Parts: sequence; structure tokens; C-alpha cells
Amino acid sequence: MKLSKVFWRALGVTLLATSLVATSGVVAPSYAVPSYPTWSEVQAAKKSVVKKKALIKRFNAILADQLKEEDKLSKISLQLGEKYNIAKQQLQQISDKVATLQAQADVANDQANQAKSRLAQIASQMYRNGSAGNGVSLLLSAGQADNLLYQLGAKDRLAVQNDTTYRKAVEKQRYAQSVTDQLNVAKQDLKAKAKVAKAAYDKAAGAANELANKISANKSLQNTFYAQLATLQKTSADLERRRAEGIAAEIRQNNGNAGSVLTAPSLYNVQDANPEVVRKVLNFARAQLGERYVFGGAGLTYWDCSGLTMTTYQKAAGIYISWHSVVAQFRLAAQRKQLVPMRDRQAGDLIFYTTSSAFDGDKYHIAIYSGNNMMIEAPRPGAVVREVPMRWGELYPYAARPSA
Repeated sequence: MKLSKVFWRALGVTLLATSLVATSGVVAPSYAVPSYPTWSEVQAAKKSVVKKKALIKRFNAILADQLKEEDKLSKISLQLGEKYNIAKQQLQQISDKVATLQAQADVANDQANQAKSRLAQIASQMYRNGSAGNGVSLLLSAGQADNLLYQLGAKDRLAVQNDTTYRKAVEKQRYAQSVTDQLNVAKQDLKAKAKVAKAAYDKAAGAANELANKISANKSLQNTFYAQLATLQKTSADLERRRAEGIAAEIRQNNGNAGSVLTAPSLYNVQDANPEVVRKVLNFARAQLGERYVFGGAGLTYWDCSGLTMTTYQKAAGIYISWHSVVAQFRLAAQRKQLVPMRDRQAGDLIFYTTSSAFDGDKYHIAIYSGNNMMIEAPRPGAVVREVPMRWGELYPYAARPSA
């Protein structure tokens, strides 16, 4: 007996519906909509530097709050989804147990019924033949039937055979009953686990719906905000979107603590950083402080995060750390066995930021550790290359040491 196809089909339909809700963008929010800046306010603010700065600050605060709330709802949704996955796994395990017990019970009951039928045949035969009589002669050959001693021995053998058959039949019936009892208990457990899994799914689906509603409600508003910011700052809506997302990522990073990333075990032995290489790398990186962040920038005037690390190591030390990609640079360091636990970090090491718990999950930001809990980074649009204190939130627990 496998887990009910109807049950899984029902869950699949609900999941599909939730997915459609999450991507359709047509569900109205169930909460009050705050008062947001209008286009007329934007036009008025353009005429006053003071009002323009105030309105830009207001926009950034609204966007940060929206992304923060989305992030909070996302974490709740992920946590509830994980609880559902655990409940589903437990449900599958007990379903497999029920299937195994059902197969064992079917065989045991069949054997018990066969044994019971055999006993009934022997009892009926002995009854018809006067308890032993002709029944005994069935076991005798024609040439030995007149031998009294042989007949007595045959009676004993028949008695022993019947007793053995009886005891085996009783054992088979007891075993069949035991397995059936276990099966009944497992079926009750399956029913309870299915109820728990359904409740866990309902909560996870509800959280996913709430998140989808919030994202849907925010999306059109954010598109307007980005366009309004672009008008105020004479940039583009896409740049303003990227800027807001970068600010939100920094907020998440600032909310972390060292304890969450300092417990990773060593993977292999990595030599200490080469002091001369580190000196060259840090000198080159610090020479770029104050340069503007531009997506795709790899020097020598504009930079993004992986462009800064790639060019710094290549030009300062002649070390190739992979192409213009955070994930690619992490993967090459892993292939070269250059990863060290964050507790063993040294100046010149590369540090990564990620929202994934997987070893090879997506990494979205990279920086150069410069010692004393400081780092050099090209952080985001609207910012410049800078040397700042490390941020612990979403920090990956391993650093890479190309200078080893």
C-alpha cells in the first residue's frame, strides 16, 4: 500500500494553485495601503534641492521597508515549507512501513490459512476413520500392513506428525496476528501523519500566499517608485531598482553576528597567505577606494564586486581567480582547495555573501578581507569602492585564499 495517490494529487493541485497565485500578480493585498509620494510631489520636489533630497530619502525608506517585510515573510514561508517537507518525509516513511507490513501480513495470513486448512483435513480424515484406523494405513505400504509392530510405529509417527503440524499451524496463526496488529497500528499512525502533513502544508501554502500577495502588491508600486526616483536623480528605473536591492542586502548583512559563521570545520590544509602577495593586493585595492560602482565594471575607473577582486588579483599579483563572477571565483577556489573556515581568515582572503545554505549555492557578493575585521568592496549602485567593517549577516562560512 503506497501513499494515497489521491492525497498527493490533491496536494499537487493545491501547490499548482499556490504557484499560480504567486506568479499571477492579480491577488489584492489584505492590508491597508500607506500613503505614497505622487507624481505631482515628484514634479514639485524637482524645483527644490531640499525637497528633492527629502523625497529621495522618503522613497529609499519606503523601498527598504517593503523589501524588509518581503524578506521576513519569505523566511517564514521557507521555515513553514521546511516543516511541511519534514512532515511529508515522515508520512512517506510510515507509508513505506505500512506497505511492507501489508505484504508480510498477506503472506503470513495466507500461510496461516493453509496450515489451518491442513489441520482441518487431518481432523476430518481421522474422524471419518475412527481416529486412526484406515488413516494410519494410508502411511503403510501393502507389504508391511500386517506387521503389528510397524503399525504401532506408524501410529506414533502419525501422532507426532499431527502434533508438529498443529504446533506449526498455531505459530503461523500467532505470527499472522502479530503482523496484522502491527499493520493496524501503522495504519493508524499513517492516518495521523497524513493529518499532520496536511496541516503543515496548509500553513506553508498560506504563508506562500501571503508572501505572493505582498510581492504582488509591492511590485507595481516599486516600478512607480523606481521611475519617480529616476526622474528625481536623472538616472534609470532599473538602476534605482538595483540600488534599492543593494541597500536591502546591506541591511540584511548588518543584521548578522559572528557566531553564525565561525563554527565551520576545516576542509583541508591550506597554507598561510603569502605576505608579499597580500601587500600587493591590498595596495592595489586601496588605490581604487572612492571609485564608482557600475554593473559589469572591472577597472580601472568603474567596478562591481567580482570585477574588483578579479582585476586586483590579476594585475597586482598575476593570479587568476576565475572570470568576472562571484560564483565562478568561489568554485575555482574550491577546486584548488583554497577554502578556509572564517575563523581562520587572513588578510587578502576573499569573503562571500549568500542567501543559500548549500555548499555550492549561489553567492551574490564578494569582498577582500583586509584584516582587523575590515574588508574592501565594491558594494552596490550608488556607492563607491570602500574599506568598511565586515558585515556578518549572510556571510558564507568559508573564505578563499588565492595568496596561499
